[in-house]
Amino acid sequence: MNEPVRAIVVLTNLPDQESAEKLAQYLVSAKLAACINILAPCTSIYEWQGKIVRDSEVPLLIKASSAHYAALEAAIRERHPYELPEIIHVPITGGLTAYIDWIVTP
Repeated sequence: MNEPVRAIVVLTNLPDQESAEKLAQYLVSAKLAACINILAPCTSIYEWQGKIVRDSEVPLLIKASSAHYAALEAAIRERHPYELPEIIHVPITGGLTAYIDWIVTP
């Protein structure tokens, strides 16, 4: 049985504005995402390879159809500069119906 098509938000962080804009432009032009918000830089603190790291990153909020998730994830992984990029997808369970329909309409 196939899963119903749903709207999702995919979260990822890029190291700088230029790489964030380049990835966002590609994902929208490739029709893998309906809309992407590039947020203000933030500070991320995490442990990586045994060290505590503090980096400035640019978050992306990617609105997309769940039907495109596999291709979207592959495109992010292929174009992301990090060895292990943050890629988290969250289902959108409510919102303005017309907007949700716009996200999932091919």
